[in-house]
Amino acid sequence: MIIDKQEYHVKGTTYTIRSAAPSDAEALSGLRVKIDGETENLDREPGEAFIDPAGFEQIIQMDAQLTRNLFLVAVVEDKIVGFSRCEGTYLTRFAHKAEFGVCILKAYWGFGIGKNLLKQSLAWADSNGIKKITLNVLQTNGKAIQLYEKLGFEVEGVWKHDRLLSDGNYYHTVVMGRFVEGQESGE
Repeated sequence: MIIDKQEYHVKGTTYTIRSAAPSDAEALSGLRVKIDGETENLDREPGEAFIDPAGFEQIIQMDAQLTRNLFLVAVVEDKIVGFSRCEGTYLTRFAHKAEFGVCILKAYWGFGIGKNLLKQSLAWADSNGIKKITLNVLQTNGKAIQLYEKLGFEVEGVWKHDRLLSDGNYYHTVVMGRFVEGQESGE
């Protein structure tokens, strides 16, 4: 699905959040690899599960057409610095929910980009009858967990010893969800 772009001014930085376009595919392919190398908060090592520009273009085109999917990018001075994606399903028993994921270049942490990508995604979900948004977060990512709780997410469970990080230790994954009671489809 496509949303209207929004502009934000935070700590002297101006950025735009908008729907991804096919022309973003090449930048997104390189950005994903770079972000994966900047933090262990994400699922992948740099280059793992690589998506080439053609793959990103296909995802972007699909997400633009499907009402249960949303692909957003954050742009600073014509450069994509982060993105988020909500992916839903059309299986009847799960059609009420979508899964959210986000990643931001480390140089742009602290400007509210992740928060605003999530807020845009929640507004989209609420206006499209999606009652539940789910996400997974590394147990040590306390700032993210606090943000998610502030925006209405609750801890639904923990996958123990789920991730092996570079320090040789296993870490838990926190499973979180936000459910909107009484929301009707399309409301």
